[in-house]
Amino acid sequence: MSTQKTVKELPACPVETTLTLIGDKWKVFILRDLLTGTKRFGELKKSIGNVSQKVLTAQLRAMENSGLLTRTVYAEVPPKVEYTLTELGQSLHPILDAMRDWGENYKAQNN
Repeated sequence: MSTQKTVKELPACPVETTLTLIGDKWKVFILRDLLTGTKRFGELKKSIGNVSQKVLTAQLRAMENSGLLTRTVYAEVPPKVEYTLTELGQSLHPILDAMRDWGENYKAQNN
């Protein structure tokens, strides 16, 4: 069963739509890490830190269902799974850059 929302089910407000798709902090961290290239599950978990395996798996599945990333499974033992941003996911790069810049400016002004 897919959890991807159709255009009719998404909020009317474009800002709310964006937050619906990437508003969770773990999703933003996943995007941050995948902007530099393809990563395996373990690499993402290690880079993100305090996220549980269950939550990370759920967030990755939601992002895959939304079309933000692709999951590639290799038929190996042990299994190898890689995650890569789609073109749609890559299009969020300027948004994350703006968030980083804003955070840097905020920290500089409040030190």
